[in-house]
Amino acid sequence: MSITAAMVKELREKSGAGMMDCKTALTENNGDMEAAMDWLRKKGIAKADKKAGRTAAEGLIGVASDANSAVVVEVNSETDFVARNDAFQALVSNIATVALGTDGSIDAVSSATIPRRANPSPTR
Repeated sequence: MSITAAMVKELREKSGAGMMDCKTALTENNGDMEAAMDWLRKKGIAKADKKAGRTAAEGLIGVASDANSAVVVEVNSETDFVARNDAFQALVSNIATVALGTDGSIDAVSSATIPRRANPSPTR
């Protein structure tokens, strides 16, 4: 079966996958949209499984305190390049600040809403 650009576009819009992944999924599944979606899901799970085994040995420690309490959070990353990124540093700071406002349990911190910060402008 011939895979058209419209088919690739439709699958891309449904799945959010890359254009070439969508084309490959459709080709592998003879143009069957549902089978292609399943193929993409399986591929995504396989990629996630590969990444799950990686060690995140870099990262940052965030500290926040007020008059009566303090928290220390550790956020890990795979590389030191991530840890040096302004957005990652802001994330760690925000997590520590939010954690200070909870009871300190892992459940409370993980279910808390972390405020988003606009992407910092690149420095040159």
